[in-house]
Amino acid sequence: MSTSEKTFLPNALTTNPSISRRTFISTATGTLVAAAGLAACGGSASSNDLNSTSGTITIWDRSGDLFQVFDATKESFNKKYPNIKVKHVAVDVDAKLPSTLATGVNVPDGAFYEDNNLPVLAAKYYDITDWIKPYTKDIVPFKLRVNTYNGRIVGIPWDLDPGLLYYREDMLQQAGVDPQSIETYDDLLTAAHNIQDKFGPKVKPIHLEQDPGLTQLWVEMFANQQGVSMVNEQGKLQLNSQPYLNIMNFLKRIRDENLGTRAVYYSPGDIAAIEADQVAFYPWAIWAVYGPELLFKKSKGKWRAMPLPAWTKGGTRAAVMGGSSFIIPKKAKNPHLAWLYYEHLVFSPEGYRAVYGPNKIYPGGLNTSMPSYLPALKEPLFKNPAGLGDQDLWQVATGTVNNIPGNFTYATWYNQAVTYFGTNVQRMLDGQMTPQQVLDKSTSDIQTKLIARS
Repeated sequence: MSTSEKTFLPNALTTNPSISRRTFISTATGTLVAAAGLAACGGSASSNDLNSTSGTITIWDRSGDLFQVFDATKESFNKKYPNIKVKHVAVDVDAKLPSTLATGVNVPDGAFYEDNNLPVLAAKYYDITDWIKPYTKDIVPFKLRVNTYNGRIVGIPWDLDPGLLYYREDMLQQAGVDPQSIETYDDLLTAAHNIQDKFGPKVKPIHLEQDPGLTQLWVEMFANQQGVSMVNEQGKLQLNSQPYLNIMNFLKRIRDENLGTRAVYYSPGDIAAIEADQVAFYPWAIWAVYGPELLFKKSKGKWRAMPLPAWTKGGTRAAVMGGSSFIIPKKAKNPHLAWLYYEHLVFSPEGYRAVYGPNKIYPGGLNTSMPSYLPALKEPLFKNPAGLGDQDLWQVATGTVNNIPGNFTYATWYNQAVTYFGTNVQRMLDGQMTPQQVLDKSTSDIQTKLIARS
């Protein structure tokens, strides 16, 4: 990751529109694009196309380290398709793509896009259902679901961001806490109390997110773990439900029992608290490994990762937090050529090894996300991170994949809901609302101000 990106926060859901998850972790710069002309074939491109396809595709991606990683994949792609030129352009995708698709002027052949943004422009994406059909059985169900609209697949699933519990192994050892004893979120609270008893009240062991946008993303990880999302597949609100009440009660207990270090993810204050040994647990996406790897100094190598605790004993310990995909606009000039590139990038060993394996940009490989294509998970693609004491992060993360609930839907108004839901969760953490009031108020606001007006 470039030094210019280290001060930013992840996800386009934050209250600051210039802050995005991918800007921060550089973890998914979708590059290459488009797809179309194969519709008559009813499937993905075959080997017969190798010498008969030619043209130029324009692929939009964000600038940064991953732009260079994806750019380097063109060499292996052109060994297969020597007559397809990839014009790789660095743009602010979030800012430029919506207006470009709306006007239909200078539309790229493909672009990277955050999963939470996908539904807003879904009607303007190329239907790739037939092309991707040979691969669908091997794509993580969660990722296939968020790229499906009106029963058709309109996006190419790329990265998978499993939720994990990062913890300070040395602090747990000194407090006599066995990580294996943390099977549920109740167990996590008990472990946090034990650590606080050992190290004193200044230690508030569990990270408690303070940014409204990241809070909403975080809560959705906990919701996905319980098999729900803010809306169901029919678009009906599900906020006022037991799974979300479980989450609110858990967060409020962290606050009320003085167990939470409340800070914005990897902000200066958050890092300072971590380096002062005040934080021992960080339930977050895999991309939080960036902290132990590149941000933390004093505690580097002392962190470890494990599956999330379960909401009920024996329940699933797997979930997703964030993610991104690739889209091919309907008005792309060469959609079928862009599909060939994405097919190479996402579904071929040469493609996903080039992205996730050791390279000039990431000598140890890209470890802040994982492929969502199951065959790519059969071999470790990145090295054990030194920030986790050379722990086998690949094994820990892939061990959760088969248990990730696939029943998840992003609403078209997801980002706008931060003003209501994400903000109300913060009000609860300020002591201004109860868990039930958060759900009641957020449901009412979203229903009247977002759904009814859409």
